[in-house]
Amino acid sequence: METHQYTNELINETSPYLLQHAHNPVNWRGWNEKTLEKAKQENKLMIISVGYAACHWCHVMERESFEDSTVAAVMNQHFISVKVDREERPDVDQIYINAVQLMTGSAGWPLNVITLPDGRPVWGGTYFKKEEWIAAINKIQEIYEQEPAKLEEYAAKLEEGIKSMDLVTFNNEAVDFKHYDTNNIIEKWSTSFDHRYGGYKRAPKFMMPNNYHYLLREALQAENAELLDFVTLTLDQMAYGGIYDQIGGGFSRYSVDERWHVPHFEKMLYDNAQMVSLYSDAYLATNKELYKEVVLETLDYIQREMTTAEGAFYSSLDADSETATGELEEGAYYIYTQEELKPLLKGDFELFSNYYNINSFGKWEGDHYILLRSEDDASFASKYGLTTEAFQKKKDTWKRTLSQFRNKRPKPRLDDKTLTSWNGLMLTAYVDAYKAFQKEDYLEAALKNARFIAASQLQPSGALYHTYKDGKSSINGYLEDYAAVIEGFIALYEVTMDATWLERSKIMADYTFSHFFDEEKHMFYFTSKEDAKLMTRTFEYRDNVIPASNSIMAKNLFKLSHYYNVPKYGETSKQMLKNVLPELEQYPSGFSNWMDLLKNYQSKYFEVVVVGPEAKQRIETLTAYYIPNMLIAGSTTQQDDYLLEGRFVEGETYIYVCVNNTCKLPVKEVEKAIETIKKF
Repeated sequence: METHQYTNELINETSPYLLQHAHNPVNWRGWNEKTLEKAKQENKLMIISVGYAACHWCHVMERESFEDSTVAAVMNQHFISVKVDREERPDVDQIYINAVQLMTGSAGWPLNVITLPDGRPVWGGTYFKKEEWIAAINKIQEIYEQEPAKLEEYAAKLEEGIKSMDLVTFNNEAVDFKHYDTNNIIEKWSTSFDHRYGGYKRAPKFMMPNNYHYLLREALQAENAELLDFVTLTLDQMAYGGIYDQIGGGFSRYSVDERWHVPHFEKMLYDNAQMVSLYSDAYLATNKELYKEVVLETLDYIQREMTTAEGAFYSSLDADSETATGELEEGAYYIYTQEELKPLLKGDFELFSNYYNINSFGKWEGDHYILLRSEDDASFASKYGLTTEAFQKKKDTWKRTLSQFRNKRPKPRLDDKTLTSWNGLMLTAYVDAYKAFQKEDYLEAALKNARFIAASQLQPSGALYHTYKDGKSSINGYLEDYAAVIEGFIALYEVTMDATWLERSKIMADYTFSHFFDEEKHMFYFTSKEDAKLMTRTFEYRDNVIPASNSIMAKNLFKLSHYYNVPKYGETSKQMLKNVLPELEQYPSGFSNWMDLLKNYQSKYFEVVVVGPEAKQRIETLTAYYIPNMLIAGSTTQQDDYLLEGRFVEGETYIYVCVNNTCKLPVKEVEKAIETIKKF
């Protein structure tokens, strides 16, 4: 049995990130009432250190500082030290991210903040070297002892700043969504596009899947060939780059360079979920085999590495893994030397090297290479006199060989907690992939996950838990959990016609109105009114690497307003969109999911109702078309639901194409329904 010199209170936590720090010499505590009360009683400053299990620089700071007994002695003498897993407590993380953003102009993880005993921040930053860290915390402690009023005054000013950061006002102006001019907004946005490598003209490069999801839709519906070229360039370059795991599938969190070459190697569930949805839709829109390959390989990776026996999904794989000498090193699992590759690939080494750039283009650090591509398979095969089929066989063999080779290496550490919100995103991804590729395995995975959420995370009241680990559900759900799960359940209803998923979506939506909704602003708070009060209760409305919980919620309510005769859903969705328009015009890339909702009002939005014994087959054919401005309702039997009532004809299967409950004559063939949509 392993023995440890130190053990702190984090040993009682379930989060893998917190457990990683349970044997630090620092007397870490979890974020809870007992800890916060202790800081007040002892009148001590708090050090609040926020990170997550897959965070490389969090591990570096742990090794350099938090495992060091000298650092620990200073922290333990003067401070109450609190470790927070940002994925478990996004509400706490957001407050201190905003604080550091205000103090320094930028923020990220690890996030290290010093607060007064009541939790109000007075100083903070991200990664610090050991000497910098000791000097900084000693200095703040000195000010606290000698000039406490100075810190109090600063905390009060900063608190006001934090409270004003995520404020949104009720917009009572009349807005004509249908004729709202987005052309100028997109033109302004496009000045930041990188037309050489795709994405934006900057490094590091984050994938921002929601941006490209919206731009794909805009390009196709507006018949904007230049915009479509930019989107497909971006998708191609991401799939070719080192940011995509060429051997095992799946995407890393971001690229440190502008070419998507060198990844920051951690793999997050939320990125991969959204990328599956994006590439599935892009395949429907373009029929590019590359996009199909990306989806199939990424979902193989999810099934192999990130799925529990219960059908839930784990959170992330670490950037770091062990080298042959037992040291933790970023990317060690994913990189190769020529000496390793040559005996594995034998006579194919040269061809492999040309395809995956085992040359100056793919060189990383030392004698290591990151596998990345430069061109499409057909062009490459043709250049070397191979048929596409012959080359595909070679490629499959290479991937199998390298996969077996690297599986002998120590694997990256797994964060094995389940987050409800990220599971909702992955559920939607499986449905999107099923729609594009009709693989029953994908529908089964979606159903298994939805049943897990319904059984373990959803309570009869409509309330959700945020996390699940070792058979235990915990932490009251945040708006992101409701938004993502409602979206996933609606998507599942559309392909299964099982109204249970739609009804559960409605129950959760009604719960958010009771527990999260602000009647004055017509937006949803991030935290429930049942939660313990923090310094401020924020609205998350700006889209980021994951769309904002309010934008997902607004889109859910838009759909539910079509499924149910509840005017409040549609009215709220419209008002939420109106509220963000002033900021959207200034910063469109931070509002792409809202722009997707706006697009629903700018073009006709179709309710396609399929009723009859062949409804499932008709829906399968329908969803193989790229129609982003469409929802589907269906049934194989007589139903009294809002969209289905009076539409069943014994022995026949009819497709009704409607806009705002105004329908054309029903048709029997999907092709005719598509024609009706085009001519409506």
